[in-house]
This record gives sequence, C-alpha cells and structure tokens, in this order.
Amino acid sequence: MGREENLVTLVRDRLRLHEGTASRRLAGALTDLAQTGAIAPGTRLPSERDLAQAVGLSRGTVAAAFNALCEEGLCERRHGSGTYVLGVPTFGGLLQGGAVLADLSTSVVPDSSHLAVPPLDAAALMRAPSGHGYDAMGDSRLRAVLAVDAGPHREILVTSGAQQGIDLAARVLLRPGDRVLVGDPAYGGALSVFRRAGAHAVPVDLTDPDAVRDALARHRPAVVYALPVDNPTGRVADLWHVAELAAAADVPLVEDRTLAPVVFDGRTPPEPLASAHPHGTVTVGSLSKVLWGGLRVGWLTAPEPLLARLLEAKLDADLATSAVSQRLAADLLDGDPVPAWLAELARRRDHFTAALSARLPSWTWSRPQGGLSVWARLPGADTDRFAAVAREQGVAVAPGSLFSPDGRHRDRLRLSFALPPALLDQAVAALARAWQQTGR
Repeated sequence: MGREENLVTLVRDRLRLHEGTASRRLAGALTDLAQTGAIAPGTRLPSERDLAQAVGLSRGTVAAAFNALCEEGLCERRHGSGTYVLGVPTFGGLLQGGAVLADLSTSVVPDSSHLAVPPLDAAALMRAPSGHGYDAMGDSRLRAVLAVDAGPHREILVTSGAQQGIDLAARVLLRPGDRVLVGDPAYGGALSVFRRAGAHAVPVDLTDPDAVRDALARHRPAVVYALPVDNPTGRVADLWHVAELAAAADVPLVEDRTLAPVVFDGRTPPEPLASAHPHGTVTVGSLSKVLWGGLRVGWLTAPEPLLARLLEAKLDADLATSAVSQRLAADLLDGDPVPAWLAELARRRDHFTAALSARLPSWTWSRPQGGLSVWARLPGADTDRFAAVAREQGVAVAPGSLFSPDGRHRDRLRLSFALPPALLDQAVAALARAWQQTGR
C-alpha cells in the first residue's frame, strides 16, 4: 500500500467514531490522525477530489472539512500545491517542548524541594520481598499505605504512575469502536489513551444526573471515566450519582483519583466511588501530585476477576514497577509531607490568581477548589494560536483543545500554578506581553 492508500484506510476507520455532519466527521477523523502522529506535520493531504472518491463523500464535503481544519489552524492551503497538515498540539507534546522561562502547561509538582528526604540506606531500598524485585502487585509496605485511600477490602496493584493505570484499564475494558463517557472538559492524558485504544470519547456534563442518565442510554458506552477532583478545571464535584447510574446500567467505571488528595480551603478528599459501584469500578491513583512525578509511582484497584485481568496487562506492559521507587515513596510518606505541600500550593494558587487579575483583567476563571491548575477563558481568542505566541515570550501553556475529544474549548487555557511565586510573576508578565501582542 502507498502512503495515500494507508491514509485513506485510516480515515475510513476514524470516520465511524465521529458524529455530526459529514464534513465535521471528516475533520474530526483527520484531527485524530494528526494528534496521534499517524499524519505527520508537513504531510500533504490528498486532493479534495481524490479523497472524496476514496472515502465516498462529496467533493464539497471534503472542501468544507479542509476549510474547517484551516480555520482551526490545523492545516494550511498552499497556492498551487495543496493542503498541508501543520504541527498539531498533543497532550504528550507538553512534556517534549523546548526550554522556556516558565512552563505552565504541565500540571505537575515542579520539583522535589518540598520533600524532607529521609536518611537513605541503599541496601534497604533494594531489599525487595522477592529478592529479584519483580513483585508484580508491588511492594507490600507501600500497598498497605495506599490501601487506606482505596476503599474497603480492595487489593492494590502498584503501577508506573496513574497514566499507566488508565492505560491498563483501557487495554482491559475497551475495544476499537467503543464509546467512553468523559467529562467536558476532560483530562487530556486520558483522552490520548482512549484515542490510541481506538475508542471514541463522548463528552458529557458528569455533574448533571439527567445528562449522565441520557448519555448512558443513548451512547451505550463501554466505560465511564470520572475525576472527583477535575483536571483541568480544579472543580471538586459530587459524582456519587455517576457511580450509581453506571452500576444500574452495568457499565464499568474508571475513577481517576490522581488529584483527589489535592483539595484546598478545608475540604476533605471525595469518598471513593467504588463504594457506590463496588463490582465494576477501577480506581486509579498516583503519588505524582503529592510527592514527585519522577518517582513514577501510582496504583489501581478493582474487584476480582477484573483485577486479575489488569495484573495480566501490567505484566505484559513492564513486568513490575521499580522496587526502589516504591520503597523510597513509602519512606517519604512516613514523613507526612502532604499537608505542608497542600498549604504551599494554596498560597501559590492565590498568588497566581491575584497576578492574573492584576495583569490580565479580561481573562476569567473559577477559583480552583483542588488540583494544580487554573482553567482560564480568554475572550475571543484561539488558544492554540495564543500558545505559540506565549512560547515566543518564554511561557508554555496548554490550549483548551487538548482537553476536548472534538477540539472544543479553544478559548481556554490550562495554567499550572505549581511553580514558585517568583517564576509565576515572570510567567504572568510574559502572558500579558503575549496578550498585548495579539492586539487584545
């Protein structure tokens, strides 16, 4: 098969995963392929006539799809040459960008300086129960600590971060063409996992019981994905009804509790949804937001026999999570670093939002109740394009389209407030310069 024939095959496959007019379905399919790297930046798309004939659409439909992609900044027309794919923002790309003055694009603990490092005994760190270190379920001491947050009578499987936990759940629960109910907006890392699994993410307001009930009946999803502390919005939501409705519909629930411990202003972490859907919930968690992402320590739990299938997928993926990282994480947790870190995060949130209000008064947001980011609205802006301008000023930001399965929220940015205050001040000043540069 030639390159264009391969592309046509991929487009046909992705078309069935999108809804709306024929042109929107085609635009969505091409966007998916660009975001997953199946269409590389700089690729020339087939002509409108050739693509229309190949996928069974009218030439006008293809032209409308190309026009939409050009308006969204995903493609450009070159006179006398054709339509070309430009560089497309991807969630994974946030961690691959070049050096900048301040990176507000990644919602991560910026460094490990908030941790009191315990006395280290290298021999103790390498003393795994098995001896060889390939402990499939994870270190027993760490698992006992993590079980406190997992709900009653739940076995813990340690993973290499929450992202692996989401990926394992997708491998076990999803097949190409399946639908997944997600929040609107939704965590971009999960959307990437579902996209690569060949599933179609369906956005729904998970805080609205009627909307969830209707979506379950209408879309018959294979999975519901929920975050009680939302990423990117920082909202702490009561999603108990989501678990109850998923249980009634016999639909598995993946609850992502990565940010569940990261709540402010006297709030308590939301109760695990597995209590409302005990036989069908995969619970995913991580220490990345309270300790440090470089440890790559997360966890998941599920009822048997689902947990056994997840363990098999884990063994296929990497055999076991680093024993040294797990033992170090358990030692760090002994020092109870979370309360002090949350207090510091709350101070940084307030510092950052005050600076935004002073320098960028036309931007709007809701004060985050949890998490590490502000979900800001930029009036009249295309944030995919603004992100490029901001990077020229030395600041990396995450455009809102990365948090939508169909490219919406293009007037939004996710902005991390986890950096030290001095860097946050410089970042806001640079954002103000970028905003002025766009003529706002």
